Amino acid sequence: MIETVNSLIETEPADAAERRAPVPGTAVVVHPVRPDAGPRERAPEASLEEAVGLAQAIALDVVQAECLRINRPHPATLFAGGALEALMAAAVALAPEVVVVDGPLTPVQQRNLERKLQAKVIDRTGLILEIFGERARTREGQLQVELAHLSYQRSRLVRSWTHLERQRGGAGFMGGPGERQIELDRRIIEDRITHLRRELAEVRRTRSLHRQSRERVPFPVVALVGYTNAGKSTLFNRLTRADALVKDQLFATLDPAMRAVDLGRGPGSHRKIILSDTVGFISDLPTMLVEAFRATLEEVQAADLILHVRDIAHPDSATQRSDVNAVLAELGIDVRSDPRVLEVLNKVDLLDAEAAEAVHDRAGRADGGVPVSALTGDGCDALLARMAERLGADRATLDVAVDLTDGESIAWLYRHGDVLDRHDDAEHAHLRVSLHPVDQGRLTARLGDRVRLEAPDERMGADDGAATL
Repeated sequence: MIETVNSLIETEPADAAERRAPVPGTAVVVHPVRPDAGPRERAPEASLEEAVGLAQAIALDVVQAECLRINRPHPATLFAGGALEALMAAAVALAPEVVVVDGPLTPVQQRNLERKLQAKVIDRTGLILEIFGERARTREGQLQVELAHLSYQRSRLVRSWTHLERQRGGAGFMGGPGERQIELDRRIIEDRITHLRRELAEVRRTRSLHRQSRERVPFPVVALVGYTNAGKSTLFNRLTRADALVKDQLFATLDPAMRAVDLGRGPGSHRKIILSDTVGFISDLPTMLVEAFRATLEEVQAADLILHVRDIAHPDSATQRSDVNAVLAELGIDVRSDPRVLEVLNKVDLLDAEAAEAVHDRAGRADGGVPVSALTGDGCDALLARMAERLGADRATLDVAVDLTDGESIAWLYRHGDVLDRHDDAEHAHLRVSLHPVDQGRLTARLGDRVRLEAPDERMGADDGAATL
């Protein structure tokens, strides 16, 4: 193995000694353009722009960004020939502290590039992990990031250790050959990964208990998903009047947040829901991140409604949509057949008049999504109405007569249902109320003979077809 690694390390450039010391906080970002890029992949320039945004998300000063074409990926350095020479020239001229390669690098390629460029080199996965490590604030988020980082680092110990000689170890006077340092560190990482997975299993169990508690209330859970920087947190704040962190920055939100939202009055509507803001998705999301954040993403899987927030003004909005759908598919959610998924076409305020009109025309179709501007609030009332419509599909409307002296039962109906109409006579309050199926059973089980379910009459609107028990 040692000989194989060393054979791939190319000779240091002659001018390495003349290079300036790296400038702290500066970065050069390169996007490798491969010859096998598929027709559905986004334009190289758009990918480069996104990579620059990722670098800036951890306060790196990007002094140069360019696309470098690769005719044949070099096993030692990925780049070869003119592309490698251009990258080395940039490293000499700009002396960046970090060179970001917007794509996957093998451990050997990463190590060789660092030797040639005399700068720290990280690939796309490493960059995303750096962002997540900086942003995690909750204990759960920190556990998930550490698990993802260790899973990534486990395969890259080759670049962390050059002293692979055997250590002496064992008991007694003679001792004996111990493990190589790389093997020892790999075992330490494996032990830590096992420990983190046990802790996250406990997090998953706790979340499951919380979901069961919410189901007993029950408040429907609505999860916000979408490409990073699509405006999920802005929409979350708009709907909940909360103050979740909002920045024009990739992965501004990492730790999930939940708040109650009142959907208002309306036929079949829920009075309150729980809205959940989740981590943004991105193209080529590292597999270990999807796995590590599975405990959080289970909230999406269990949600009653999933709002896919799209930046409809972004030039790559369609490609971003495909990327999000791919991650949802990994979670077992097929957007083509799952009725819980509703698209929210955000940032319509950034469109010109013609494009905005086209989006609103499309919204008229059943699968056209809901156009909104989370920043200005335009369209949010329509979104709440559409959410209420989707969530109210399984609710029944009942006509209930309650003794006027039974204030507890009347208050219970107002708390757990939507009172659509009320008329009081001398002895009873006659209410038309929309209830969740769970609460229909709770109504008869809890209130018993203190409440009388009555058939709809002309006064309550017999033509409405209200359901009775």
